Amino acid sequence: MIYYTILLFVILDFIWTQYLAYRNRKRMSPNIPEQLIGIYDQEKYEKQQAYQKENSRMGLFSGLISFIIILLILIFQGFGWLDQYVRAYTDNMIFVSLIFIGILYVGNEIISLPFSLYDTFVIEKKYGFNKSTPKLFWMDQLKSLVLSIILGGVILSLLIWFYGSFGNYAWLYAWGLVTAFTLFITFFYSNIIVPLFNKQTPLEAGELRNAIEEFSDKAGFDLTNIYVMDASKRSTKANAYFTGLGSKKRIVLFDTLINDLSTNEIVAVLAHEIGHYKKKHIIQHLITSILYTGALLFILSFFLSSTDLALSLGSNIPSFHLGIIAFSILFTPISIILGLLMNISSRKNEYEADAYAAGFGLGDSLISGLKKLSVEALSNLNPDPWNVFIYYSHPTLLQRIERLKSDKES
Repeated sequence: MIYYTILLFVILDFIWTQYLAYRNRKRMSPNIPEQLIGIYDQEKYEKQQAYQKENSRMGLFSGLISFIIILLILIFQGFGWLDQYVRAYTDNMIFVSLIFIGILYVGNEIISLPFSLYDTFVIEKKYGFNKSTPKLFWMDQLKSLVLSIILGGVILSLLIWFYGSFGNYAWLYAWGLVTAFTLFITFFYSNIIVPLFNKQTPLEAGELRNAIEEFSDKAGFDLTNIYVMDASKRSTKANAYFTGLGSKKRIVLFDTLINDLSTNEIVAVLAHEIGHYKKKHIIQHLITSILYTGALLFILSFFLSSTDLALSLGSNIPSFHLGIIAFSILFTPISIILGLLMNISSRKNEYEADAYAAGFGLGDSLISGLKKLSVEALSNLNPDPWNVFIYYSHPTLLQRIERLKSDKES
């Protein structure tokens, strides 16, 4: 019964995902929708539609390949076979799970690699986004692999040991470990992880830094760490982000953002990011994430010792790795619902951060900056409402513009 439930969940998840993608494709049109007139011109809009179609086709194909592979593995009891194969070489529970998960990770990377290459060097290059070289691409792949092996290996080893050693309280130890790691990344991501891939340099003195510091003083925001990241060596797409807490907080600007936006527009974008900090959104998100993780680890503890779940995947020995696989599939409906609720909250926070920037008279600059970023990135500005409601952590550009204008008029 559990075996067929797992199969059913995998099939329904694929159908649901592809149905939502189909709804997005249905909204494509050679003519500019009325609400986008004045944002996209005809030439740029046609380019955006072509870009969206190519990404949609690749998403459909890659999704289909992944679905077929996981379905075949489940039908032919591939997880059980791999479990038995690994156990023939070691009976140490930590090594068994690490090797099992490691093989699946490498297999997934090999399957994903052709799609990543095609996306980077065909689609992104065709539309003028890609600036990465083959050497840089492979170095990124290698660094990501080494990071995953080191960080993932250590954390997984401890999680497996906790669940194998501490009985009913194992999930609490696991929760403590994951929380500590989450806090570590929050404080030191930009100091330790980012430099492995990108160079960050302090924003030099001049008009832009003066404008940012002037706004920070006006907003009562203690900001000394403003960095520029060399994102242009990989892509022309622009962004900015806020990272860290307390004395470790910093704002990072992509160099592409500085090239694409005016000083006032950049200040407006940063005012939005500072708004998240001032409105306590970062702390809220961190606390929510920690509580969510704790709930997941608690529920997971009931899956790891289930012989029925192990049998459904082709093994008669309950294990950490098989429990995670069964859990990840059977938890899918609840995960979608929780993700939906978190996205609703996230969109609310985005509106609040926009309003914070507008409160300093930066609403028009924020609108013009968001328009430029969206158009230059060939973003889909007319997505299907179901996709927005379920998957979008940010409101659409049109929704943000409408809210900013209505707040200004009220």
